[in-house]
Amino acid sequence: MKTLFATLFVSLLSLNSAVASTFADATADKQTPERKDLQVFNDIADQVNRYTQLTIFDSISASVDEGRVVLSGWVTMPYKKDDLERRARKVDGVMTVDNKIGVLPVSQFDDELRFRIARAIYSHSSFWNYAAMANPPIRIVVNRGRVTLEGVVQSNVERMLARSLASGFGEFQLKNDLKTDAEVREAMETRKSN
Repeated sequence: MKTLFATLFVSLLSLNSAVASTFADATADKQTPERKDLQVFNDIADQVNRYTQLTIFDSISASVDEGRVVLSGWVTMPYKKDDLERRARKVDGVMTVDNKIGVLPVSQFDDELRFRIARAIYSHSSFWNYAAMANPPIRIVVNRGRVTLEGVVQSNVERMLARSLASGFGEFQLKNDLKTDAEVREAMETRKSN
């Protein structure tokens, strides 16, 4: 029996919901576990996207396999971890939730680094359209001076520009995990064909 295993960042969730709903419509006549997992994933994505306490400094991933949900990523406050687990448990079709979301340590250095990098990226004219969004797609995760950029941008040029803008603030390490729209679409197409 095939299973669906979809893992995407919270900033990808809205994009994936549109692509996934197209896939769900195409397989509407089949009552398969893949479709059920896809519906559960879409509902969890909706719950995460509607959670108003998430910021650009939080990053959440979710995977669904036969009703078993794994939440992972990082949040800046412990209550967010618990709230997201409660939201996931309310979704129809969820059998169990394994909450692997980490809570970032309290650090004035990390806070300053987050704000300086966010200001550098979102104040650049190339990213103004993202800054105006209710849920900006570039996530800045700072853990003990180590910075990870996550989310979705439109092109490889934007990915490289975001990395360039995020460097030089005293970070110990900078990891660029940004994906392009094309890479996300390709990943979804690969999952659909499996």
